[in-house]
Amino acid sequence: MDDLGDSHPFVAVAFVEPVAAMRFGKRHWPLHVTLVRFDLAPEAALEAVSGALSSFHPFRIRVGHDADFGYRGRVRVSLVEHDAALAALHERTLAAVASLGGRIHSPHHTGTGFRPHITVTGDRRVHEGEDVLLRTAALVDMAPDGDSEWRLPVALWPRP
Repeated sequence: MDDLGDSHPFVAVAFVEPVAAMRFGKRHWPLHVTLVRFDLAPEAALEAVSGALSSFHPFRIRVGHDADFGYRGRVRVSLVEHDAALAALHERTLAAVASLGGRIHSPHHTGTGFRPHITVTGDRRVHEGEDVLLRTAALVDMAPDGDSEWRLPVALWPRP
């Protein structure tokens, strides 16, 4: 297990929109489904997520109805209908991170509590009944160089 002093915030995601390994502002995420948010030493995070996502290939999911998440329901999201491949990707990533001692954020929203969704971002959104392609899976650094205003995909699958 990694020393707690080595922990760093990461998230494993599956992107709906095209993405590259370049940083973006925390309020300018490409549309995505979050798989697992966690803290772990950078080397261990890459090891865990690489093992879980190395066989990722693009696949389609169906968008469900909208819901309100977050504090007082202030975050509008489009839920994703149950999808066995997405659930398996979440479980595999969760297990890999946990096996290396990662601290899972919001554990009640993982495993059986996993409610996959795509956050509505201004006028960028998906719509109920739409089939969307999960193009790329990624490990995203939530505070590159210690700056939590930015996000940086540090690894992408399938590899470009």
